[in-house]
Amino acid sequence: MFLPPPIGAERKGFFYLMNNRVFNFSAGPSMLPLEVLQRAGAEITNYNGSGMSVMEMSHRSKVFMKIFDDTQEKFRKLLGVPEGYKVLFLQGGGTMQFGMVPLNLIGATGKADYAVTGHFAKLAKKEADKYGKTFDASPMDAFTSIPAQDKLKMSSDASYFYYCSNNTIEGTQWQYVPEAKAPVVCDMSSDILSRPIDVSKFGLIYAGAQKNLAPAGLTIVIIREDLAGKELPVTPAIMSYKNMVDKDSMYNTPPCWCIYMLGLMCDWLEQQGGASGIEALNVKKANLLYEALEDTKLFTLSAEKAARSFMNVTFRTPSDELDDKFVKASVEQGFTNLKGHRSVGGMRASIYNAMPMEGVEALCDFIRKFDKEN
Repeated sequence: MFLPPPIGAERKGFFYLMNNRVFNFSAGPSMLPLEVLQRAGAEITNYNGSGMSVMEMSHRSKVFMKIFDDTQEKFRKLLGVPEGYKVLFLQGGGTMQFGMVPLNLIGATGKADYAVTGHFAKLAKKEADKYGKTFDASPMDAFTSIPAQDKLKMSSDASYFYYCSNNTIEGTQWQYVPEAKAPVVCDMSSDILSRPIDVSKFGLIYAGAQKNLAPAGLTIVIIREDLAGKELPVTPAIMSYKNMVDKDSMYNTPPCWCIYMLGLMCDWLEQQGGASGIEALNVKKANLLYEALEDTKLFTLSAEKAARSFMNVTFRTPSDELDDKFVKASVEQGFTNLKGHRSVGGMRASIYNAMPMEGVEALCDFIRKFDKEN
């Protein structure tokens, strides 16, 4: 919980600027909870009496191995990862997974289905085309919606079905898990642990951690054990899921500091009531922001209502000039990173797990004021 503003806190715009921090609506790397950062700061030079920082210690030391094992356990519990699945802590981001997924999974038939509902799924399909034949299971003219199950066109012999659960650029989100005969692969980078999921419905889940879970540098992969070990012969050793499973993510040096930070975030999420608790807060934040935008005369929402993301809210004014004016004015009020992605323009408010309700309330007040004045 955020405490009331202390005596002497600076009033800026609609909120108190505390600890010289602003409300950061970046799509990633995103803001982290202040209490998590403060705990990391307190331990940065001497972790748990070890006399060294986590950034300095050997990844094979007893001290770090306890951090690693504890973080694995916390994460599995929060997400409800069942037996028969391995959790890997890797590097390379979601972009590396664009290639790693087909290199390891497309070999069964040489074919894969991709639901291309946004920019990053499009990039993933393009990368997979290098290693096999891919098919677009959800052809669409504009990335403003999510196809219903009965609109998906799936191949009978695909090695896997791929989709991105939340499209950060377009502001759309899948509100169901698509069913397929082939193993379902999901890029969950921007909404992992923002809501409960049934991991057993997936063959593989991956997520760059820099939006909801940790600083940039850590990529989490959850893989059903029977899918590892089927990589193409050309697969680099560092990109083999089997190698990473066999070495428990330590085929090479893992991103130690980011794993430690994930452990702190898991503790924080547990305090919020776990996946169910944070989902309730995320839905409340998103609904508040969508309702504020719907009540204005100036702003329009980019995504169709049924497909709206609870993580990335995309909106715009009638002109690029007004968009620029809004973004400039928002910075003056103490908000950051509300400018939309360069490929689509407009505005985007990313309200991931760590964005407090106060931040969304302040943004809603600013939106109403800007609407009235313009």
